[in-house]
Amino acid sequence: MSSAPTVQVAPDADALAAAVAARFVTRLTDAQTGGRVAHVVLTGGRVASAVYRAVADSAARTAIDWQRVEFWWGDERFLPDGDPERNATQAWDALLSKVDLDPDKVHAMAADTGQGPEAAATAYAEQLAAAAAASASASGETAQVPAFDLVMLGVGPDGHVASLFPGFPQLTIDDTTAVAVHDSPKPPPTRVSLTFPALAHAAEIWFVVAGEDKADAVQTALSGGDVPAATPQGKERTVWLLDNAAASKIK
Repeated sequence: MSSAPTVQVAPDADALAAAVAARFVTRLTDAQTGGRVAHVVLTGGRVASAVYRAVADSAARTAIDWQRVEFWWGDERFLPDGDPERNATQAWDALLSKVDLDPDKVHAMAADTGQGPEAAATAYAEQLAAAAAASASASGETAQVPAFDLVMLGVGPDGHVASLFPGFPQLTIDDTTAVAVHDSPKPPPTRVSLTFPALAHAAEIWFVVAGEDKADAVQTALSGGDVPAATPQGKERTVWLLDNAAASKIK
């Protein structure tokens, strides 16, 4: 696992988005060294959308070969395709529609077409496994997910990450990489989420958090408290990227 998490604090949410956007460009560019395909797991929410817009508006975005980026999501709201509340829709509108990407490398979680979230989770786990097999190392090592270069996560006021909520059974699932979530305390109630074992395949995990309402959760997670956000760690690096308000209760 990585060493202790590092914390970087920006003055406000706008400055945070700009800083994370610059870091995002650098991370993906570095991950593509030697002709590699970069694998990035996106998150949703207001701050993430601001980050994506900042990337889209940055002249530095041309440093990334967008054709060599595989996009994944940490979780999704199980809603119809194109719903503005879907994380994939938000990322598409803010960034993905504005760069020359390969559509076959955009792995959105399935929308609600009547098949149910369990089927959507199973299908996503199969996509992850197929990508892992395609990029398997010469050593023959097998994995159920590709090696993620970057996983971006938000944190809720209750300390949840992705759609892994405190006290929910999905926190202890270790035999699959994607799960259905019902009765979410945050609407909409039905979701699909990566599991902790899937997130553990990240080289770097970035927690991107803004707002005073998140300050208690940030402090609890960084002190090793009993919240989901305390669990994910990048294999190489774990970074908490915060604004002043979210960092206000760190001791």
